[in-house]
Amino acid sequence: MRTVFSPAAARQLTLVASIAGALGTVPALAQVAPVEEAEEEIVVQATRSGRSADDEAIRVEVIEREEIEEKILMTPGNVAMLVAETPGVRVQVTSPSLGSSNIRMQGMDGRYTQLLADGLPLYGGQASSAGILQIPPTDLGQVEVIKGAASALYGASALGGVINFVSRRPADVAEAEALVNLTSRDGQDLTAYAAMPTSDTVGVSVTGGFHRQDANDLDGDGWADMPFYRRWTVRPRLFAEGSNGAKLLLTAGAMTEQRIGGTLPGRKAPDVRPFVEALDTTRFDAGLVGETPLGNAVTLHARGSLMRQKHSHQFGEVIEDDRHETSIGELSLSGRAGGVDWLAGAAVQHDGYHSEQFGNFDYDFVVPGLFGQVEGDIADRLTLSASARLDRHSEYGTFLSPRVSALYKPGPWTFRASWGRGFFAPTPFVEQIEPTGLSRLDPLTGLQAEKAQTASLDIGYRSGGFTASATLFGSDIDGAVQVQNAGSDRVRLINAPGATRTRGVELVARYRWEAFTITGNYVHVDATEPDPEGGARRRVPRVPRDTAGIVAMWEEHGRGRIGLEAYYTGRQTLDDNPFRSVSKPYVELGALVEVVLGPLRLFLNAENILNVRQTKFDPLVRPSRAPDGRWTVDAWAPTDGFVLNGGVRLMFGGEKEHD
Repeated sequence: MRTVFSPAAARQLTLVASIAGALGTVPALAQVAPVEEAEEEIVVQATRSGRSADDEAIRVEVIEREEIEEKILMTPGNVAMLVAETPGVRVQVTSPSLGSSNIRMQGMDGRYTQLLADGLPLYGGQASSAGILQIPPTDLGQVEVIKGAASALYGASALGGVINFVSRRPADVAEAEALVNLTSRDGQDLTAYAAMPTSDTVGVSVTGGFHRQDANDLDGDGWADMPFYRRWTVRPRLFAEGSNGAKLLLTAGAMTEQRIGGTLPGRKAPDVRPFVEALDTTRFDAGLVGETPLGNAVTLHARGSLMRQKHSHQFGEVIEDDRHETSIGELSLSGRAGGVDWLAGAAVQHDGYHSEQFGNFDYDFVVPGLFGQVEGDIADRLTLSASARLDRHSEYGTFLSPRVSALYKPGPWTFRASWGRGFFAPTPFVEQIEPTGLSRLDPLTGLQAEKAQTASLDIGYRSGGFTASATLFGSDIDGAVQVQNAGSDRVRLINAPGATRTRGVELVARYRWEAFTITGNYVHVDATEPDPEGGARRRVPRVPRDTAGIVAMWEEHGRGRIGLEAYYTGRQTLDDNPFRSVSKPYVELGALVEVVLGPLRLFLNAENILNVRQTKFDPLVRPSRAPDGRWTVDAWAPTDGFVLNGGVRLMFGGEKEHD
């Protein structure tokens, strides 16, 4: 099997066994345990195989409802913290002025991560950086994380991995909950969820929320370190299941949000002029996921979704209005023959963008594709999986995206190996353009699709209440799109003249004893790329070489929970930062207390107790404006400092009455 590892990295593979064996002596280091840690069978949706997580050839990390409940008390308004504490997954702030963030998997850029809701894509080629800040966790049943190229099943947007947000299913009896949360930084959250069966075969749910945050200038320089935002969301769902095993999910959602950052009223940027940044968003989406048996051996699957999003941006005196549309339709057949699970299907995706002021960046992509997957137990304790997808992109041509994986389970050990290849179709919306918009970007010319290979080798161990894993991972991206200066006030996008290489290791461990759990992780990442301004290779900016975390949690159903956590973020290379070229390492501490009083739950959560804040080291605002238009440096540390939040949660009906 071909791998993407360099000779040096290949030699490291021989160390995996010793790394895994040493985990027993490594201090419990992960907020999210790998699937080897699951005590109950968990069926994952993102792999499309219908197998349990333990039996999947590709490694899937599952965030279960129990942990989602914990994170709801920390950040009720979005899923940023929920995914940020997964080993190898980093939430990266892309626009400090507006608070936008995206998700980096194993050092790869955020645009390579495909976000799904019940298997349906949430975003297309436009930057989804505000996306994780607009997804409430209230109605989530579990979250599935697949790292590495998943283009074989999901196409171009899954070059670096997939995160699938799976909705809660209505219980057999009606249930409802409401949460009110207040923060010490003048933030407010109000969320509500209700679900009920309407018959023996049909159930419905609805989730709604209101979220608000006042602007905060923590260092007194007249620039908002925390932007103002106000957001409304609503999402109804319908679930149906027929007597023959047919299933149907219908979902719809609406969201409106206003964000304002930059200079505060009456204050000015270093050029003695006000510079307000703002973003108004309106979003509507609808989707369908269904399946029905065709006889005893074959099942027909159908998926479809439509998303429309409108933005109004303000960057100082520049206004940018745009709309973005993404739709997908898919039909597939699955079955089992001769001990092999198989899947075959066809899909077509449309991704369109239109700008009112900068029409030369408009695009309208249509991507039809064929895909297939086979997975089977070919020997005792040995499972192999192979999948492939053939896409015809209307702008960039035809691409084949294969992936092969293997699982071997001797006793308490699990060994997984995976290799995959994929592509990404360039758009103007790379991470560096988002804080400043399109006004200083040269027209796109001569760009080629980005192509990548990813590989991983994972060893897991389970004995009683102790579980551990070690994962070696690597990726090579050929022709990654970069931003290059084109003058004092212009930038252009180019394909990197070489490969962007990432190599790393993840160590994860967990120990459970009755109501007490201690979990932890350590991640090392070595990521390099060609310098877009010429010269030698450089480290990829804002990718910490070392991160680690440890969490201790006591939880007893019907009484409450107490949690303590600590996270370490190591040094990061910085790009075009006038104050420093390498960041400072830092540690964040947190604590959570929840008390259950029947249907009433009281909670108090403290984040960043040490009050680590980037503006304690350097200013956030640059002394002069960058060629791409930015007034702020990249965020490499928290910008909000210590935050205390607390509130009340009311829960009625369902199984929660018996807590």
